[in-house]
Amino acid sequence: MKIEIRYIEIKTGYSDDGPAWIGKVKLSKSGQTIYFNDKAFRKGQSTYGNYYDVETKEDYWISRVKKDGTDRHWAGHGKIFLDKSIVQEYLDLTGQKAVDSSRFQLIVIPEVYPVERINKLENQTP
Repeated sequence: MKIEIRYIEIKTGYSDDGPAWIGKVKLSKSGQTIYFNDKAFRKGQSTYGNYYDVETKEDYWISRVKKDGTDRHWAGHGKIFLDKSIVQEYLDLTGQKAVDSSRFQLIVIPEVYPVERINKLENQTP
């Protein structure tokens, strides 16, 4: 499984103002499932999102980090939570010199990828 940095934003119940993170995700072999922060997201289009939480069915927007730093939707508000462990990698990706504290809040995002739990859940027979 491949690990990448992605932008993740919850859409269900928030439209463009949902909590958002930039952190490390783990991709399934097919790339159809993304694991992040003890959640699993499956690719699928909805009104607002391009992924949904496998367990809760909530919609999310997940994308690669934009080089110009404009990850949040233009109509969205609120700080983006940026994983402290990837600050330098994020700055290198975007070409920025420092993290803009008016747009980002640095936090620790645990590297918990629930691959086994989700596989078990999806392989249960009803």
